[in-house]
Amino acid sequence: MVEVREVRRLCYGFARRTGGTLTDFRVPAVTPNFWQAVIEYPGRTVSVVAANDVPVIALARPRSLDFAPARESGPLEFVDEPELAAVLAETERFQVLTPADLERSFNAEDWPHLTRSDIAYWKPATVGEALFNYWD
Repeated sequence: MVEVREVRRLCYGFARRTGGTLTDFRVPAVTPNFWQAVIEYPGRTVSVVAANDVPVIALARPRSLDFAPARESGPLEFVDEPELAAVLAETERFQVLTPADLERSFNAEDWPHLTRSDIAYWKPATVGEALFNYWD
């Protein structure tokens, strides 16, 4: 398991080192299964998303985790930001996944920590869908 304090600390440090400002840290009550740190830079905003059950992180377009007025629960849009990913990769605790990693076909044997009943029910097609999702 990953602790939210650890992810929060990682994201604040990451924002400082990359010249960004962490403007929001989103912790869902139940779903999705990931935390999201929204970081603003001049001219763009990105999110660091961290799975709450395995130490993996990625960069994505920010999205609302609120389900009002409309439920937003489709797959995340992962972004390719090599300079930012390189800074994230300096951490030894977390594996940084690129959009290419996350778009690969999902193979449950590669991710044994995931609940088999969830995999059987939701049938994720990609690694990104399996690791960062809105399953209940």
